[in-house]
Amino acid sequence: MSYTLNVEQDVAIPTRDGGTVCANVFRPNEAGAFPAIVTMGPYPKDIPFEAWNPVAWQRLPGKGRYMHWETVDPEWWVPNGYAVVRCDSRGTGKSQGRARLLSPSEAEDFHDAIEWAGAQPWSNGKVGVMGISYFAMTAWRVAALRPPHLAAIVPWEGAVDLYRDANRHGGIFSNGFLRAWASHRRERSRDAEAADAAREAGDAQGGAAPLPPETYVELYARNHPAIADIEVPLLSAGNWGGAGLHLRGNVEGWLEAGSAQKWLQIHVGDHVAPFYSLEGRLVQLRFLEQFLRGVDTGMSREPRVRLAIRDDGDRYHWSYEDEWPIARTVWTELWLDCAARTIAMERPTPETASSYSAERGAADGSVAFSTAQFERETQVTGPVALKLWLSSSGDDADLFAVLRNVAPDGSEVTYPGPMPGGPRIAAAYGWLRASHRKVDPARSTPYRPFHTHDEIQKLTPGQPVCVDVEIWPTSIVLAPGHRLVLEIGSHDDPRTTFQHDDPCDRVHCATNTIHTGGRFDSRLLLPIVPKR
Repeated sequence: MSYTLNVEQDVAIPTRDGGTVCANVFRPNEAGAFPAIVTMGPYPKDIPFEAWNPVAWQRLPGKGRYMHWETVDPEWWVPNGYAVVRCDSRGTGKSQGRARLLSPSEAEDFHDAIEWAGAQPWSNGKVGVMGISYFAMTAWRVAALRPPHLAAIVPWEGAVDLYRDANRHGGIFSNGFLRAWASHRRERSRDAEAADAAREAGDAQGGAAPLPPETYVELYARNHPAIADIEVPLLSAGNWGGAGLHLRGNVEGWLEAGSAQKWLQIHVGDHVAPFYSLEGRLVQLRFLEQFLRGVDTGMSREPRVRLAIRDDGDRYHWSYEDEWPIARTVWTELWLDCAARTIAMERPTPETASSYSAERGAADGSVAFSTAQFERETQVTGPVALKLWLSSSGDDADLFAVLRNVAPDGSEVTYPGPMPGGPRIAAAYGWLRASHRKVDPARSTPYRPFHTHDEIQKLTPGQPVCVDVEIWPTSIVLAPGHRLVLEIGSHDDPRTTFQHDDPCDRVHCATNTIHTGGRFDSRLLLPIVPKR
């Protein structure tokens, strides 16, 4: 049966403190009991998708008159028997009050909105939370509060840890995207109150603050959800092209969540098209039918991990796995050699070094190491770890690690990035400020170091130290004749959306030196996955 659409605008939903949040409710005209998809976010609910991001709108696989940035399309979900409740966060859009974005108080408002939706006469008592980016980040937060009517969440490309996933990669301020995000929201929100809220949101998101705290302080801890408290079924969907915001959190959140029934998907494509594609909607529908309607769609009998394996720049195939990282991974140590500028299976004997300039705009601001040409097709899928011996003429250093897939003719194989119509990107990225090299042994693994970011450990000029760099997960297939190139430098790949170039934050004005061979066991740990 296909249902017809009923639209209720500006519905006041009560909250526990006596206030309200404002929502639009899209539901079937016909009688019945329907599950609801509820979202809450700071992008005013009445601003159409095409006005919020015209470039992304043009690239959508389908368009609807009620579509809204990063939330579900009511004109597709309501005919399928779902209600859609779209809420403005407190202090944004038509919800009165003071904005507290990605905070416990916003999560409490969201909890109350879910409970309201689950108790409506048209509701079957089951609520799902699903959306992209900000709406995924709020999904993690509200699920940790365990609203009784919440039955499932689909955090689609959404960070969990505001420090590590978004604000400061390896301790380095990711100012490029965050300030652009805050500026875009102010320009599009169309009311002064929302603009003020965007500026105030710097304490949670770091988007408008001149400079967010460099260390992991109480501010971040207070706004971090208790992921282990999540119990509802979840489908966490990340994007290989989202390194910098929309990848690490989906993996780490899936690993940490206490849910007995949880699935991880990592796909390809830009930031919005996969969510709205027919393929994406059918994955979402199948999951929600299982847990919001009780339909046996076979989800519980399927492998828990679904990965898009990138065969080349644009082609990919799906691989179904039972765990992350993949159990049959052959963790392969490749040793850096400064003398030959290679990454190889053999550990170099003599101690050698390579230096590069950390001066702003320096032409020699990086060092590259390359494997030999691969003799056979080789799949690399999983997290990557770089152990590096480093010294500097200064007391600190910002490290940028880039993994590239290089063809026999020297050209780089690139992959879709997060921005619709935006630049293509390299295979993988990692970042670390050397003074943030302290790791938590209890939370670290050989393939994914976990940095505490609670202490600044400055360098002694000229004295080598060992640093562990977390390179965010990747999946690529290296064709015969291709090489894997590791570039280590003092600057971002200029093609990425997530730039780290704030002049008040960045560490410049020094010469950095990489040490290899002998006592310096600089190496790359690579997740090579053999065919079944």
